Amino acid sequence: MNVSRLLFIGVASYLLGSIPFGYLLVRIFRGEDVRRTGSGNIGATNVSRKSPALGVMTLLLDALKGSSAVIVGIKVSLPLVDSASQIRWHELFFSSPELAVSAATAALFAVIGHMFPVWLKFRGGKGVATGLGGFVMIAPKAVLVSAGVFFVLVLVFRYVSLGSIAAVVAFPLLALVLHEYGSSYLALLLMALASLLIIGKHRANIRRLLAGTESRFGPRSASGGAHE
Repeated sequence: MNVSRLLFIGVASYLLGSIPFGYLLVRIFRGEDVRRTGSGNIGATNVSRKSPALGVMTLLLDALKGSSAVIVGIKVSLPLVDSASQIRWHELFFSSPELAVSAATAALFAVIGHMFPVWLKFRGGKGVATGLGGFVMIAPKAVLVSAGVFFVLVLVFRYVSLGSIAAVVAFPLLALVLHEYGSSYLALLLMALASLLIIGKHRANIRRLLAGTESRFGPRSASGGAHE
């Protein structure tokens, strides 16, 4: 494994992930600092409290950061694989540990960039959308099942944070079971690390869930707390 290549992928992915779309959109279209309202995060959920349309745009752009980082990681690493020109990249990925590690490294550092953007003094979001965008390029079936877990839990319990946490916990396990880690346990470990970081960013939500004070999705409840 080429360390300098992975270093380049990590730096490029971090910079992509660190673009604070939520902050920029609210600043440009509303002239406000999204960090001063709601949960104080720059993620789509908090942005949507200012504007649902901007919230959707933030979700899509944050996911695009993760996907773009993985594409860069794969493109940079294709010369490592002799048969790259003969079969499609997604088929190659599932049989190439080199590409799997590169893609997982890109997804991990895109998430880190979103969480700790240098442009905002390392105060970013929780990484769910960026992780989603990166992971769907690596393990689409695992992401699809995880999304099902998210929607079921949100519909039943109306806690966005609970759905997000459960989906993120399930993702690396599903990737393992569905063999969507490019035959590389290092890639799987990097994916699991990204998931752990996202869960760690939800620690305040976990405390509120345990205390019964987390806010629910839908009509505003009297309890406090915010997901993103």
